[in-house]
Amino acid sequence: MQAIILAAGMGKRLGRLTQDNTKCMVEVGGVRLIERALSILDKKKLSRIVLVVGYQHENLIQFVQSLKIHTPVEFIINTVYDKTNNIYSLAMAKDWLIKEDTLLLESDLIFEEALIDLLLEDQRDTLALVDKFESWMDGTCLVVDENDNIIDFIPGKLLKYSEKERYFKTVNIYKLGADFSKNVYVPFLEAYASVMGNNEYYEAVIKLILMLDKNTMKAKRLEGQQWYEIDDIQDLDIAELLFEADPVVRYKKLAARYGGYWRFPHLKDYCYLVNPYFPIERMLAELKANFETLVTQYPSGMDVNCLLAAKSVGVLQEHVVIGNGAAELIKALLEELPGKVGVIRPTFEEYPNRCKDECVVYDARKNDFNYTVENLTEFFTEHPVQTLILINPDNPSGHYFDKKEVEKLLAWTEKVHTALILDESFLDFAEEDKVSFLTEEMLKRYPGLYIVKSISKSYGVPGLRLGILASYDRECLDRIKKSVPIWNVNSMAEFFMQILDKYRKDYEQALTEFRKERENFYSKLCQVEGLKIYPSSANYFMCELVNGRKSEELAVQLFEKHILIKDLTEKIADGKQYIRIAVKCRQENEELLEALLKWSDSSK
Repeated sequence: MQAIILAAGMGKRLGRLTQDNTKCMVEVGGVRLIERALSILDKKKLSRIVLVVGYQHENLIQFVQSLKIHTPVEFIINTVYDKTNNIYSLAMAKDWLIKEDTLLLESDLIFEEALIDLLLEDQRDTLALVDKFESWMDGTCLVVDENDNIIDFIPGKLLKYSEKERYFKTVNIYKLGADFSKNVYVPFLEAYASVMGNNEYYEAVIKLILMLDKNTMKAKRLEGQQWYEIDDIQDLDIAELLFEADPVVRYKKLAARYGGYWRFPHLKDYCYLVNPYFPIERMLAELKANFETLVTQYPSGMDVNCLLAAKSVGVLQEHVVIGNGAAELIKALLEELPGKVGVIRPTFEEYPNRCKDECVVYDARKNDFNYTVENLTEFFTEHPVQTLILINPDNPSGHYFDKKEVEKLLAWTEKVHTALILDESFLDFAEEDKVSFLTEEMLKRYPGLYIVKSISKSYGVPGLRLGILASYDRECLDRIKKSVPIWNVNSMAEFFMQILDKYRKDYEQALTEFRKERENFYSKLCQVEGLKIYPSSANYFMCELVNGRKSEELAVQLFEKHILIKDLTEKIADGKQYIRIAVKCRQENEELLEALLKWSDSSK
């Protein structure tokens, strides 16, 4: 068995990273791609490794020769790399290709050693390594039947994304039997190149062969092993995370992305907080049906979208501002309100981060995160502020004030001439008898009240970026409307608001389902030894580790199983260990419980 690596390309999409070196000389985690690949192949007792080089080949050859690789390395130089494609590079290696069985790789890949072992351990002599198609993948895809026959070979430009569930992606690592290469592949390669020219891809030859006889090559499916193809700086960024050797660093790198986890399709996200039961399928189908129109046309301006927001929450248009997520409105509001701002910590840090003046902190840790209105009024009487922020239910503790308690706090803020920002982003998840202050009556009664609500969280559409700010303070709202872009809400978000009324009953039913599952999840979490679960009125639970284990250790251990939770220990910083986990649907909650029970048993 030998290996052939195609490494002649220029890698233009990597910009300055390939100005002086070819693509496979790019580093991931401090190790060059070619060094990583050669180190893996060097362990497999191959007869040789043939490297087809081109762009910046002097640097590449010199670097490879400096490595401690025991397997003999042969170099083939493609001097017309800038005028040809990989069909020409492979044709240059055809004399080697027919000598013996070959592992064929492209040099812009980063992969686990297990991928090579899968091919070597399989007794079949001619295989294409494939993985289930995911949204991040580009290039040629396959359709594979239950017997591993490749029944279709589809170039990237011809993919039908509506059929993506049946696609597999070629990893661009193959095992080619010597007989197959000599009697089938190389003759077809030569004939194809003579007709089509040298600016083609070797995969086209494989497709042609499979059209004539599907039994000449079989698909070898991956089973969760990691790999990535690096074409641009975004690919490089993700590869740096996936192949980070230190699991703690890898966890922290992912957490620092603050979302975008659809790029990591195997990841189960129990960190970010959304409604697991809404939108319903019918609503999603309506959004999909209008997708093309919404993407290709401008959204309405601020006035129209404020009207939609007002309709959806039942207040007058002049008393509401719609935002690109609640975060945009938090920033704009805190820039408007002067003076010191009171916060209850631990909290959603977007508020203190956006304060332009001093933050005065009430420490909720001192009474096990259980504070009363009297606690707050006493503290902020001694430490006066011009604005007080109450997140209800609170994040991360899930602490909740009912209507009477909020009214007591509002009475006090009026008395001391303090504005109250009431964040109701998680209120819909609270008990069924909850009362929202986001009504025209309440806004009129409390002119110093500013209500923030994240539509993204409660309605399960964080990707749409929708938030609402409501108040009777028209002058403040008018200034905010002028301060944010006129098109601060996209067309898909606008359409969501437009059709929301049709799905009100479904939304209420979703909340009822959620509360039942939260209760069920809470009772089962309480059975996990080593965890103290704080009761919550939101869609998450804060948990304290009470078995001497570290929260970071637990978070990383779960992350290794593709489960993401929030490590709260640094945020709370009281010498104890904390995590936060989102409440999801029954099956997902059961998966997390199983992992937590295994962790608990391992600590005994």
